[in-house]
Amino acid sequence: MKVLYVASEALPFAASGGLADVAGSLPQALRRRKVACRVVMPLYGTISEEMRSSMKFITNIMVPVSWRRQYCGIFEAKAGGVIYYLIDNEYYFKRNTLYGHYDDGERFAFFSRAVLEILPYIDFKPDIIHCNDWQSALVPVYYSTIYGYREGYTGIKTVFTIHNIQYQGKYGNEILGDVFGLGEETTSLLQFGDCLNLMKGGIECANKVTTVSNTYAGEILDPWFSHGLDPILKERSYKLSGILNGIDTINYDPEKDKDIFANYSAKEPEGKKANKAALQEMFNLPVREDVPLMGIVTRLVAHKGLDLIKRIMWDLLSSTDMQLVVLGSGDWEYEAFFKELAAAFPDKVGIRLGFVPDLARKIYAASDMFLMPSKSEPCGLSQMVALRYGSIPIVRETGGLKDTITDSGDGKGNGFTFKSYDAYDMLDAIRRALGAYYDKEYWQTLVVRALKCDNSWGKSAKEYIKLYEELI
Repeated sequence: MKVLYVASEALPFAASGGLADVAGSLPQALRRRKVACRVVMPLYGTISEEMRSSMKFITNIMVPVSWRRQYCGIFEAKAGGVIYYLIDNEYYFKRNTLYGHYDDGERFAFFSRAVLEILPYIDFKPDIIHCNDWQSALVPVYYSTIYGYREGYTGIKTVFTIHNIQYQGKYGNEILGDVFGLGEETTSLLQFGDCLNLMKGGIECANKVTTVSNTYAGEILDPWFSHGLDPILKERSYKLSGILNGIDTINYDPEKDKDIFANYSAKEPEGKKANKAALQEMFNLPVREDVPLMGIVTRLVAHKGLDLIKRIMWDLLSSTDMQLVVLGSGDWEYEAFFKELAAAFPDKVGIRLGFVPDLARKIYAASDMFLMPSKSEPCGLSQMVALRYGSIPIVRETGGLKDTITDSGDGKGNGFTFKSYDAYDMLDAIRRALGAYYDKEYWQTLVVRALKCDNSWGKSAKEYIKLYEELI
């Protein structure tokens, strides 16, 4: 079986979010299960010269973008045993950021056409083309309307994965022909409301549609979660399923991780205490083993539950012997809030604005508990990484958080959960976690249970393989 995995970002080359983690690790997991999986992505200007120097130039072609014909260089690289094809066009991709440009619609229309145009030149005809999010949603559209009946292209099936339905790729109707190069007869595939919606086109044209957790697959049929696309998803529910993401357990391994202060494992968990003491010292907090340390690593935006935290954290810190370490950046409102907390509680709160990957790992390894009260979370990787490092998650039951974290009140769970998007329901879960921390035998059992949780890509890769086999 041959799978071409299409992503607008992938580790180790370029990343801005969770898609890069998935595109960097799922193809490796598929390859370990004898699936010939290769990845195609843009050659961004942010990719380092060191990485570029190891790439092999294959050829260059011209790719149609409506009435234009644009240069497309094809480069090949290898990472983790997986072959990557990188699409080169400096006009579209030599920029300081991956997204957020005025011409993103044209940039990723070019990329989507290029994915199909390069097939005769890479000696790899896939059985499955697996696309991700709106940036590659036009691939199934182009395949079904332009390429599907061409010689050398017949028989390919397409899969489209929604990582976050909030970002849909919406553009004015006037660019259907002039930018996307599609005829008026295709309007019904893309048009939704008063605009063109690329995600809608991917849902309409792909043979299968997946999301990144089973719970999220059900949630996006609800208008509260769907950002308007629930009518289309309900019509196409026969091809919708949810497959939970995994994490790279080789990359995230407390027993071997060089970025944390001390290594440890489920068999020898004592090293976690050394991490806690070192992080407390780094953030100028009192070095105390007896006080619970809570970690937060997140984008500081409302839908991550920051409005709930803002509502109760001041009173919680005032009344509770605990410590809090925060890493993230985002909305000014929440950055200012955590600065004020750190100033008011210098012996209890440490904050670092921005995102520092090695510091994130140190927080996972050092914290006793990890707070993640998201309003919505399609899958979430942070809670799985927290488990991997023995930091007990406190989460809201939504999306992938619900699918990976179960409340330990039954003596079998791996965290603490709450259902309603309510600050005081969250506070109850936090207080239960803080209370459990002082039962040392119970807490140590919970930490070891977390360390033993298996959130690797193995199970998910098997589910994707089953999906691919059903299609072909």
